[in-house]
Amino acid sequence: MDTTPLRAAPPSFAEATRTFARIGLLSFGGPAGQIALMHKILVDEKRWLDEPRFLHALNYCMLLPGPEAMQLATYAGWLMHGVKGGLVAGLLFVLPGALVITALSAIYLTVGHVTLVQGLLFGLKAAVLAVVLEALIKVSKRALKNGSMVILAIAAFVAIAFLKLPFPLIVLAAAAIGTLLHLTGFAGNAGAKAADEDDVAYAMPEWTKPSARRFITTLSIWLAIWFVPLVLMWQLLGHGHVFTAEATFFSKMAAVTFGGAYAVLAYVAQQAVEVHGWLKPDEMLTGLGLAETTPGPLILVLVFVGFLGGARLSSLAPLAGGIAGAAVTLWFTFVPCFLWIFVGAPYVETVRNVRWLASALSAVTAAVVGIIANLAVWFALHVLFGNVGETVVGPFSLPVLDFGSFDWLAAVIAIVAGVALIRFHANMIAVLAVSALAGMAWQLT
Repeated sequence: MDTTPLRAAPPSFAEATRTFARIGLLSFGGPAGQIALMHKILVDEKRWLDEPRFLHALNYCMLLPGPEAMQLATYAGWLMHGVKGGLVAGLLFVLPGALVITALSAIYLTVGHVTLVQGLLFGLKAAVLAVVLEALIKVSKRALKNGSMVILAIAAFVAIAFLKLPFPLIVLAAAAIGTLLHLTGFAGNAGAKAADEDDVAYAMPEWTKPSARRFITTLSIWLAIWFVPLVLMWQLLGHGHVFTAEATFFSKMAAVTFGGAYAVLAYVAQQAVEVHGWLKPDEMLTGLGLAETTPGPLILVLVFVGFLGGARLSSLAPLAGGIAGAAVTLWFTFVPCFLWIFVGAPYVETVRNVRWLASALSAVTAAVVGIIANLAVWFALHVLFGNVGETVVGPFSLPVLDFGSFDWLAAVIAIVAGVALIRFHANMIAVLAVSALAGMAWQLT
């Protein structure tokens, strides 16, 4: 185990800012690649964090709802320079990608009907099917460690795909089952202590130590930052306004997005399309494809959803409404992430040693596998078939496919992309780019 202590003094605020800006601009490739990048820079290159402290922080962030890589960056910045350091690190991780996805959303809104652009988006959406399948395989290998976890994954798939149960209810039920498995002794290693018993205790800055007064103050401030704008929107705009609906919806998402963006996308797509009417069925795939090509957390796809909702349903001009919708989505998706870190990080050691909590989150991760599987099926049906209906049989809602509307070209692009990603481990950005070019070439023929 690496026992090299932290540097005697933290880096200067300016140096830390430059480094986190570099991380934010280079954070492509999803959470695994982003975490690896932070480890390389913060632990190996800069030696601002030692190995045990980095892993402790990562364990804590994995317990939280929301994007773990963004929260890890926030934690690292907070560790060095307190709240201002965490704010800068977290914002620099999110804002570059948020600006890019907002600009891409505006381009899609204004020229998405152009034939060439339609071809690009066609190829992109087909390739994203392979990206989701790759994510499903990776998460399955990590999460399904025993028969109980496999059963949980299957049950979660049935619950969301065929019973149409709400995503938050599935998450809560999985956590309760995981806790029960721990109490009855059936959790296996899921509830094992996350850290080594021989972890070295390092002298840490004063603000990283638990304090009841600081806890209450920090909690009050960040709850106000989160909920005061929400209450004002309810009062000034009314509950039916698109911006109020987005603020409320994405606040809920921020509290239940365990397992990362893929876990929640099917639920977001269902609600955004069928309940709120913010976007069309296949447009979530478009947003996901765009988000895959930008730096920052994949959950930035929600900015695309918020942009289209604001552009189409607010009383503002489309571009102004879209930008406002993107800003609302960004605020209510990421403000809670700062709350989790600034309030909970001082207690990270205590949280790490709660075994029933580790068991509960292992069960949630297993349920996430089923939810991602539903996402893959949902996306596949809407990309590969032009017409997808639905029939109800008892409590189950089953898809009805029009096989005459099957799109063989989308299937070919998805299969080739899948082979490239899963079999040959090709670069994801390159695969998406080639798929988009294939779609454009098809439109030009």
